[in-house]
Amino acid sequence: MAKVSPGVGPRFPQVVVLFGATGDLARRKLLPGLYHLATSGFIPACRIVGVSLDELDADGFRQAARSALDEFGKRKPTDTSWQAFAQGLDYVPLSAGAQALKAAVERAEASIGAECRRLHYLSVPPSAALSAVQLLGQAGLVERSRIVMEKPFGTDLASAVTLNRQLHGVFAEDQIFRIDHFLGKEPAQNILAFRFANGLFEPIWNRNFIDHVQIDVPETLGLGQRSAFYEQTGAYRDMVVTHLFQILAFMAMEPPTALEPAPISEEKNKVFRSMLPIRPSDVVRGQYNGYREEPGVDAESETETFIALKCFIDNWRWAGVPFFLRTGKRLAEGQRIISIAFREPPKSMFPAGSGVGAQGPDHLTFDLADASKMSLSFYGKRPGPGMRLDKLSLQFAMHDTGMQDDVLEAYERLILDAMRGDHTLFNTAEGIERLWQVSIPLLESPPPVRLYPAGSWGPKSIHQLIAPHAWRLPFERAWRKPNQLGG
Repeated sequence: MAKVSPGVGPRFPQVVVLFGATGDLARRKLLPGLYHLATSGFIPACRIVGVSLDELDADGFRQAARSALDEFGKRKPTDTSWQAFAQGLDYVPLSAGAQALKAAVERAEASIGAECRRLHYLSVPPSAALSAVQLLGQAGLVERSRIVMEKPFGTDLASAVTLNRQLHGVFAEDQIFRIDHFLGKEPAQNILAFRFANGLFEPIWNRNFIDHVQIDVPETLGLGQRSAFYEQTGAYRDMVVTHLFQILAFMAMEPPTALEPAPISEEKNKVFRSMLPIRPSDVVRGQYNGYREEPGVDAESETETFIALKCFIDNWRWAGVPFFLRTGKRLAEGQRIISIAFREPPKSMFPAGSGVGAQGPDHLTFDLADASKMSLSFYGKRPGPGMRLDKLSLQFAMHDTGMQDDVLEAYERLILDAMRGDHTLFNTAEGIERLWQVSIPLLESPPPVRLYPAGSWGPKSIHQLIAPHAWRLPFERAWRKPNQLGG
């Protein structure tokens, strides 16, 4: 069993009401994550009440949960651990109504036999979220509870305001946790540690030393079974508002007064307040060839499966520094990076042909994949006579620490935080509404979609968007393998 540090988990036992309990997210991430948290000592005690449209009983749900653990769990259950976990599983079909759900939760709480808290996880499509919230209200399950909401949080400013108003009719804002699994990843939080625990980089973390920033999240995957949903959403609503802008806030925020949820949320919201409206002329929208043949997609669809944009934060730290964001489906590689380009020296003393400036500015790069990595590139002298310089790099990988097995998956960390009432890594109503507000010019006058071949890096006009700079992906030099020496 893992050794759990004090304060990592919640103080009280938890009853989890899992809406969408037989869905894809629950099978792939939530049930394996809850199994790990419950059997590794992170939670004092845990009971799970599954809820979905499927007409199952408790034994049927246990079979589905065991199948999910066997197929997707990184930590395979033993007979003993599975039996302990399975005893805490119950199920209520959605058709049974509010009273049946209330009774199941009360049975779960009675079996714990101690004061406990409730976590309602809404792993359901956006169209079903409010009906689930209303069901919880009808069942009287709001007290002592917190609720986790999946994206998207509206599709524009008006829908976000309406959604928040209806949510607040049942739950208080401090009970609502709008989840972004990008922020639950170890590397995203490492940005906070890197910036605010070290005295080396924070003094140069501003417009005087940083030339531009790239947040680049290309995906090789297509849409799978999500094409009908995606047709109503697109890459901007699906990825930029709820993921990339949140990463931008971590990277750009001012030092909080304390490493606590309220001060961090306030600094993130200040970044959003300082963002200038997104100009359509600073956006490239793309669509991969073949998207319009996907099931559930309009034959003349203008939905973007790719987006690249330039945005600005109009405050003293970042005025004039462009932030370039890119994401899309069916692209050449799957990566998640933040790349910070530092300004080049104002004058070079090195002779022509030395190599200085030939490979662009120095970069600090964070890899946001689960296995945390960072790289700092710089010019260094090539050994031998004369003054020839090459681009070199310092790299760190979590593998090198021997602590890779201690990394919690994003959903596991975020579930724990929600149980503890910690909003640090979650979105607020104010922040979401502000992001939709700066999106108004783009949503009202989107540029036309440009087709791109599957397996490419998107429409060719992305190079004009970022000029005179260049996209960092694809990398010219691959990351070094764990414990491998060299440049």
